[in-house]
Amino acid sequence: MILGAGIMQGPAIRTARDMELETVVIDGNPRAPCAGLADRFECIDLKDKEAIAEFALSEKKSAGLSGVLTAGTDFSATVAWVAERLGLPGIPYETALNASDKSRMRQCFRSAGVPSPAFITLDAVPGAAYELPFPYPAVVKPVDNMGSRGCRKVSGAGELIPAAEDALAFSRSGSAIVESYMEGPEYSVDALVFGGDVTICGLADRHIFFPPYFIEMGHTMPAVLEPEAAAALLDTFKLGIAALGIRNGAAKGDIKLTPSGPMIGEIAARLSGGYMSGWTYPYSSGVNPVRGAIEIALGRAPSETAPVRRWTSAERAFISIPGTVRSIHGAEEAAAIPGIRDVFLRAEPGSWMVFPENNVEKAGNVIAAAETRTAAAAAADRAARSILLRLAAPDQDTDAFLSEKSENPPAGQFPPDAFTLSPEQRSLLARIPDPDFLPAGKGSPQIFIIPFPGLYRPEITDYTGRSVPESIEAVRKITGLPLPFAGGGSENGSPVLGRRFWAALVRGGYQGAAYTVDSLIRNREA
Repeated sequence: MILGAGIMQGPAIRTARDMELETVVIDGNPRAPCAGLADRFECIDLKDKEAIAEFALSEKKSAGLSGVLTAGTDFSATVAWVAERLGLPGIPYETALNASDKSRMRQCFRSAGVPSPAFITLDAVPGAAYELPFPYPAVVKPVDNMGSRGCRKVSGAGELIPAAEDALAFSRSGSAIVESYMEGPEYSVDALVFGGDVTICGLADRHIFFPPYFIEMGHTMPAVLEPEAAAALLDTFKLGIAALGIRNGAAKGDIKLTPSGPMIGEIAARLSGGYMSGWTYPYSSGVNPVRGAIEIALGRAPSETAPVRRWTSAERAFISIPGTVRSIHGAEEAAAIPGIRDVFLRAEPGSWMVFPENNVEKAGNVIAAAETRTAAAAAADRAARSILLRLAAPDQDTDAFLSEKSENPPAGQFPPDAFTLSPEQRSLLARIPDPDFLPAGKGSPQIFIIPFPGLYRPEITDYTGRSVPESIEAVRKITGLPLPFAGGGSENGSPVLGRRFWAALVRGGYQGAAYTVDSLIRNREA
């Protein structure tokens, strides 16, 4: 039995079928994307552990249910509840709670002396006079959610109350933790655990952006680390697994290499989501850890765990500014790039998008694999930049986002501008004329752009690595307009895009610029 029929559970369902096992898959969404892969699908809310246990018991009596697992969900505690009730292989329910509730997890680490940050637990929003028992910066997060939902960094007391409100709203149990912020690069690691023996199944660099939130814009497998540092990270991870009591199952950890050494962010009693256990580790190593997790769930030792190749696999995300998707361009082009293995679209025409504050609000992901890290990363980066989302105009959310002034953005502004300009470049931007709405003949064949040469240098890129010339080409592609640069009188009374266009590009990247063009056309044809 597999809990979850989303994209992240697809590898488990397919692997079980490849192992000639009958699959019974449960999800609360009757239209879950991988429900059709199951031999049998049952629609039950994954939070309803009693109903799932009752259903599992009937399956065991009628069909001989042999094991239960999940991957990439919040519901390892439900798995443990069912396994314990039915006498199936797995971890104890209390152990699963240790790995599901971040407050309990931190207490286990503290008791066992496992390096992890100082923390406190909140069951309500603190008062204005509340003082943390450790210095800022800190991180506030729900005790029982994944995907960085409700998780943010706070730099001072003035930010604590709104962060706590957000974290508590995302908590199913109504609790949050505040922990000391850990400086340093972050890594993800997967493992299989059988009889207390830990088999590492991948150590990856995580690429985290957009403070105060923690948005993973990708990961690269394997991580680039000195052997001593990697060994220290993995040793600390294993100590954390033991402290939680995980002896038979899987474990997924997020761990930082701080100036004082490795410190554990968290450990879940399951294989990872985020395309790691089901995609990037198999691509890089030739090993499918999901197979081992299924074997452990059946009471068997994991097999075929030794890597058979040493490639690199890179996953990259692409995001959107706020608005409603009008059309999507470039997905087929991205899929055709050498080295690209997968393209996952989370958006479609009509989707309402936001600038992500967590890892479930991204527009999609691409995955590449190659013999070298350079080739894999380059393919993934190129593919992510190839997929373009055109937003519908008019839209109040897009207008509000673009109207946030970019001339002098405050330090740490969120959402950030797509392009970071120097004071000199901002001064040049302010001096560009803005003739967008000068009278022009209806249906004029061309729209021109006033040049802004100070932005054309290749080192000036947006937060996905897209240069200004590449962004202009993206606007031309999705609008279908040539948009030549003005000069020499060639515009001859046609509409000309000036400061407003460039400010939209700086603020919202190619999407903001294309939206400005679409808005101008709509206004002229109204």
